[in-house]
Amino acid sequence: MKVLVCGRGQLGAELARTCPDSVELVHLGRDALDIADAGQVDRVVAELKPAAIINAAAYTAVDKAETDADAARAGNEVGPANLARAAANNGSYLLHISTDFVFDGTANTPYLPDAPVAPLGVYGQTKLAGEVAIAESGLSHWAILRTAWVFSALGNNFVKTILRLAADRPKLTIIADQIGSPTCAKHLAKTCWLAVNHQLQGIHHCTCDGVASWYDFAMAIQELGAARGLLSGTCDIAPIRTEDYPTPARRPHYSVLSNASLREQLPEAPSVYWRKALAEMLDELANR
Repeated sequence: MKVLVCGRGQLGAELARTCPDSVELVHLGRDALDIADAGQVDRVVAELKPAAIINAAAYTAVDKAETDADAARAGNEVGPANLARAAANNGSYLLHISTDFVFDGTANTPYLPDAPVAPLGVYGQTKLAGEVAIAESGLSHWAILRTAWVFSALGNNFVKTILRLAADRPKLTIIADQIGSPTCAKHLAKTCWLAVNHQLQGIHHCTCDGVASWYDFAMAIQELGAARGLLSGTCDIAPIRTEDYPTPARRPHYSVLSNASLREQLPEAPSVYWRKALAEMLDELANR
């Protein structure tokens, strides 16, 4: 089965690394395929004729999006719409990756896929628009996986940032009133391949199990990183409130996503507690 993977970020890299032997992988970054370019998307998909497309490409600069809305819209709304149209024209299945930022974070129980959406900023608004574009495209076979707080041994992410800062500074202040589920890109990638193989349909959520604040996450990164020799010592990490660290874009205070519908449709999908996934990721870094 030929599968086109768009995007070379953390998830794209893990999709390439976990690709099943039965798949003929075509992995294209923006230099080879700009999904916001409708003509290019049409040409590439028509030429490749993939059985499936996994869209892991996106504009992810949450704060920058507030002043760079056109670029965010191109990557998060126009691009998915182009892929959906091309997939429909060529009979391809489309799996699209979305985000917890489509919610406003006012809930106090895990968000179901059909929970009301209310993005707080441009990034979430454009990601939601991309979801709508796919759902209304007329494409017969598609699925959307919303995820959150993604980390990996590959690429740049919160884990690597904390390791770097904890090694250089005597003290860090980390937000403690935003709650979510840190998610390992490798496990997300494995779920994507299962979704493609089983032709998963509709909108579902995919995160690691368990919840944490950014403060909890940072403390675990330092603890587990030090135990693996990735830090020569530890620094003082102090909890702060969101209002103590203002950013251009508002973040949801609660962005825990329910994986229930995904478990029902793909019971064999990986289920791993976020701290265990973090330990595995740090083992990989240490073994390098």
